[in-house]
Parts: sequence; structure tokens; C-alpha cells
Amino acid sequence: MDFLHSQESLTAFQWILRAIVAFFFLLFATKVMGQRSISQLRLLDFAMAITLGNIIAHPLSDEGLGMKGSMITMAVLVFLYLIGVYLSLKWISFRHFIDAPPIALIKNGEIINNNLRKARISVDFLLSELRKEKIEEIQNVALALWEPDGSISCFLNTQYQAPTRADLKLQPEPFFLPKILIKEGKIDYHELDQTTITEDWLTDQLTSTYQVDLKDVLLATIDQHNKLHVFLY
Repeated sequence: MDFLHSQESLTAFQWILRAIVAFFFLLFATKVMGQRSISQLRLLDFAMAITLGNIIAHPLSDEGLGMKGSMITMAVLVFLYLIGVYLSLKWISFRHFIDAPPIALIKNGEIINNNLRKARISVDFLLSELRKEKIEEIQNVALALWEPDGSISCFLNTQYQAPTRADLKLQPEPFFLPKILIKEGKIDYHELDQTTITEDWLTDQLTSTYQVDLKDVLLATIDQHNKLHVFLY
């Protein structure tokens, strides 16, 4: 374990060991911090990402620095991060400090210029985000909010919203997410066990209906009516 401590020089193998330890320690730390730390970064997440990256980078490039101190520091910071997340869930004032409430950028088709300055974004950026949402006319927007993660949520006036099945008085079908049974030539047995079909039925369908082998299938899904959809390489 000498490679963890400060030394005058490291061998190539010791550098490799440092990189491996740092890699898996960062994976572990990210796993402990949770999914939100790898989604769009908010204030607390951004501060942690910058700090952890900076701490672990130095011993990976300077043999004069030991890794033990960096790993202890990172463990303490991850613990503080978890406390911060917990406080943001329990304490509304702290939550508003690290995740400010959304800022209204457009209201009833009018741009709120003061809030643009408050969010520190330009009109060009706002128009770019509207184009991504396929919104051509600002006056069609009932409300546009600048979210704490840096995204913009847009809501159109009701007369410009796409009609739903309820609006058209059509009988809706229950939502069903197709099950992925085959992926890249391999059967996903976890998904298969959640259906009523068997492996024999699946392979028989491939040979009789599609005239292909399992290894030729890029993706195969099944819908709520037990209809198989196959996509080949």
C-alpha cells in the first residue's frame, strides 16, 4: 500500500494502482451521493463535483502527495453533502438557499426583462430554449420558468396546446411500456420472467415468423397484446 503515501517517485505500476483506486473510490462516492449528483447539477451538486475532482486530481499527478489524505477529505465532504441533501429535504429555508425557487421569464406572452437579468440569461438564450421546445411565438407561452438546474420549463396557452384523447372523447388504453426481451443478441431473462411467455415461444417466433437466429437480433420488444417486434442488425 506504499503507493497511497507521499513518495519521491512512483513506478509505472504504482501510478496505475493510484488511478485504479481513485477511479473506484469516485464511483463509490458518487453512488453514495445518489442519482441527483449525476443529473443536471444544482448548487450543492456543482460545488461537490468541482471540489471532489480537484482533490482527487492532485495525488494522481504529483507523487509528492499521498492519496490517503485526499480520500479521507473526500469521505468527509461526501458525508457533509449527504447532510446538506437531508437538510434541504427537511428545512425549507435551507432548500431555498441552495435551490432557489423558479424564476418566471415569460408570463401571458410577455417577457419579464427584470427576471432575465436576475437569472443572468440573454434574450437569445431564451429564444434558443424556446426553439428546442418547438415554440415559435412568444405570445403563445402562458408561462416559462427558469428552473434551479438551469433548464427552462414552458407552458403554452390552452388554445395552442395539442389536443389529448380526453379532449377528443376517445377511449384511452392503459399505459404499457413494452418489455425488452432481447438486446444485442441476448435474452433479458429478468424482463422475460415478468411476462407470460416462455423462452421456447420466443425462439420459435424468431425462427418461424422472422426466420432469424437469436444472434441476429439487435432488439426485440413485446407489447401488451403479446405482439413481438423485432429489430435486426
